[in-house]
Formats: sequence, structure tokens, C-alpha cells
Amino acid sequence: MEAAHAHHGHQGHDDHAHGHPTGIMRWIKSTNHKDIGTMYLWFSFTMFIVGGIMALIIRSELFQPGLQIVQPDFFNSMITYHGLIMVFGAIMPAFVGFANWLIPMQIGAPDMAFPRMNNLSFWLLPPAALLLIGAQFMPGGGAGVGWTMYAPLSTQAGPAMDLTIFAIHILGISSIMGSINIITTVLNMRAPGMTLMKMPLFCWTWLITAYLLVAVMPVLAGAVTMTLTDRHFGTHFFNAAGGGDPVLYQHIFWFFGHPEVYIIAIPAFGVVSQVIPAFSRKPLFGYASMVYATASIAILSFMVWAHHMYTAGMPVEAQLYFMYATALIAVPTGVKVFNWVATMWRGSLTFETPMLFALGFLFLFTLGGFTGLVLAIVPVDVQLHDTYYVVAHFHYVMVAGALFSAFAGIYFWLPKWTGRMYNETLGKLHFWLSLIFFNVAFFVQHFLGLAGMPRRIPDYALQFAEFNAISTIGAWGFGLSQLLFLYIVIQCIRGGEKAPEKPWEGADSLEWTHLPTPAPWHSFETPPVLK
Repeated sequence: MEAAHAHHGHQGHDDHAHGHPTGIMRWIKSTNHKDIGTMYLWFSFTMFIVGGIMALIIRSELFQPGLQIVQPDFFNSMITYHGLIMVFGAIMPAFVGFANWLIPMQIGAPDMAFPRMNNLSFWLLPPAALLLIGAQFMPGGGAGVGWTMYAPLSTQAGPAMDLTIFAIHILGISSIMGSINIITTVLNMRAPGMTLMKMPLFCWTWLITAYLLVAVMPVLAGAVTMTLTDRHFGTHFFNAAGGGDPVLYQHIFWFFGHPEVYIIAIPAFGVVSQVIPAFSRKPLFGYASMVYATASIAILSFMVWAHHMYTAGMPVEAQLYFMYATALIAVPTGVKVFNWVATMWRGSLTFETPMLFALGFLFLFTLGGFTGLVLAIVPVDVQLHDTYYVVAHFHYVMVAGALFSAFAGIYFWLPKWTGRMYNETLGKLHFWLSLIFFNVAFFVQHFLGLAGMPRRIPDYALQFAEFNAISTIGAWGFGLSQLLFLYIVIQCIRGGEKAPEKPWEGADSLEWTHLPTPAPWHSFETPPVLK
């Protein structure tokens, strides 16, 4: 009996005997979903700063024509690792941090299904990040192959490429473990009465995202493993001289890569679907249609990968199919945008920082979606492929989409996480600085792309000088604005005023008699009434 009691696990007998681990060991050994969510978020912000510094190196070099600051090889390396670190180190871990913090609380579970696996899936990230950063210091510098790591560049790059491949393997293992954990938690650990169609939408978006990750991460692993064997073991998967095909790499990569952009976007949809109803003071419009739309986007995301490859040589029938299939994704996305707008329609709106970021997301993500629709059209894309138009398009989706949504979520849940309020004035300042500088940095890139400026080049023709200068100023402004965000968060944790029981209930000092509690928004019929 005593043995059984001692075996009761890390929270039972052991803790009374040895006390909780304190100091750094509390974090290293933690199996608590909140601690792990916090570590994910801090790791993500650290990588955001690292990736941001790389972006500023890129933009500073492009401030004027000619080669000023860095060598072309190093420039290409910055392009590569900026992309990899932002995608796998900054954006994805941020939303996994949200998932860890919120999913157990939103479905009424005591923790994640596999707490120790949760700990491991976080602690795989720092070594992978060190590999990506350390790759810059390998003989011959980092691998300047682009974040897509196309063969034959990647099969001929220096030893940094091997570190990069290893890092991606580790990141993939982490993602798969985290996803298995999320799927199991959502399907098996909901509180009684919490049916799937009563879950907050954030849980739905992460359930769908987790399935996407489990499906496509092994595909990426396959692509980089084939690259590895081509490099060292004499295989010729991507070498035409040995009967392989470099375009095969593109097919495998983008079969991962297109669902990947939705792996980033779908949790962002989930966050926005929590924030907008809260500040509209009414339930989310069209809950069921949101669930079906999200699932449709996920399924369609597997069927459009070759729209990244219109110029790689494919039959015109295939181009036609991929063009129509890509346009089709706009339909469920449009349903979501409609529902968000309909949620705000005649709501009692207030515009605190989380709502501002959610609205910034709504406008700019929609714009990014439209430029995506433009690029879906084959003859247009043949002109715009590999120009700055594409760069502008996906930064509108990634930064104004995913990142703004993450900011909205952090400001929205900080009072719940820390028990303290952040400085609202500074939060709004952070929003406006981010919004303005983001558009200064990236809007002009549409024009550069339309005028024919290729992406991933350290030098350019004189005709592109003005817009590049504007873009660089915007990038520096955006980057420096994020230091304000860091200050706001630290000040909130250290000494913000105590958060009220329901921080967003009396927004703008209005009192609401009937506000949806943090339970699923859609289960309330009557709109809130002003006292």
C-alpha cells in the first residue's frame, strides 16, 4: 500500500517528501501545462527577436542599391534562417504556448493528457534553435538556400545544411508529440457536458491544426532526409544525372509547406474567434459554420500544394486544377471573415488592445488573402513568381495574420495568466506603431514585385531604390516597436494593478448584466443588456 502511495506520481507522495522543485528545476522538470505554455511563449518571443534581427540585417542591406553591410553569402544565409526561425521558432511555438495554457482550462481538463511528453516536446525546441543559430558559425557560414531548402542548392551547400536538417528533424518530433498530446486531450479529457460542438472555437482550431501537423510533419522529415542521403550517402533522389528530379523535392516540400501555412493561420483564427465576441459583447455568429469552414480549409490545404510551382514546368491541365482548387479555399475563409464581421454587427463594441489587434488581423489578413487569390491565377503568378509581390503577400498573412492574432491573444489572456492588468495606453500605442510600421514595411513591396524586383537578392536595380528605403524604415520601426511590447509584458507581470474577476466585463467602465462567462460563447441566446 505504501509503495502504491509513493508511486502515486509526481504530485503525490514525492512532493511531501522532497518539496516541489524550485528555481530553475521547477521549469526544467515541469509537467504543468501552464508552466509549459509560459515557456513556449517566452521561447517564441526570444526566437521572434532573433529572427527579427536577421530580418533587419536583410532590410538594412537593401536600404540602398549596392553591397553595403554584408556579403551576398551571409545575406542568403540570413534569408534562410530568418524564414526557418520565424516559422518553426517564433510563430508555431507561440500558438502551442496558447494551446498549452488554454485548452485544458477551456475544456475543463486538469492538465494535458501526457504531461511528461509535454515537457519533452518543449525541451526539444531550445537544442533545435541552437542548431539553427549555430549553423551560421559553421565552416563556410550558414546555408544560403532559402527557408524552402530547394535541391540542388541544399544538396551542395556546406556543413551548415546538416545542422539545419537535424534541427528540422528535432522540431518535427516536437510538433508531432505536441499534436498527439492536444488531440488526446481534446478527444478524451473534456468535462462532462462539454461536447465537441460546445467547445470554445480555439479548441476546435487546435484540434484541426494538430491533425494537420501529424499528417504533414513526416512529409517534411522525408524531404530533408532524402536531402541528407543525397548529400552523404550517394542517393540521387533530387539529382537528374542519377535518375532523380529536383522538382520532386519541390513537390514533397510543398505538400508539407502549404498545409504548414494553415497550421500557422488556423490557431490564429481560433484566437480571433475568442477575442471578437468578447469585445462585441455577444456570442460568435455562426459557430457551427466556423467549425465546418475551418475543417474545409484544412482538407483543401492538402490539395493545392503545386500552386507554389506554376513555373517549375507542369501540364497546363495541372495548372488549371491547382488554380481552381486554390481559389476554392477563399470560400471557407470568406465564411470566417463574414462571421467575424457579423459577430461585431450591432454589438456593444469597445476597442481595448486585444480587440484592436483582432481588427488589425481582420483587415490585413483579408488583404493578404486577396493577394493570395491574385497569385493563384496562373498567368499572373508566372509574372509575379519569386518577386517581392510574393514576399508582401505572405508577410501580410504571417505577420498581420498570425503575429497580430498572437498579440491579441496575449493582451486578452494576460490578466488571466498573471492576475494583473497591462498598461492599456501603452498597449494601444504598441498596436498603432505595429500597424503603421508593418504597412510601411510591406505594402510597398507589392509595388516592387509588380515592377519586377526579384526576392532573395542582396543588390538591385536603381529603379527600386525609393520603395526599398521606405520598406527598410518600416521594418526598423516595426522591430523597435516590439521592444515596447516586451516592456508592457514585463511591467504587467512585475507590477501591473490587480486584474478584476472578469477583466473585460466592464470594458470602458460600462457594466454588463448578462455577459457570457468564459464558457463557450455560442451557448447564450440573449444579447447582453446595459444596466
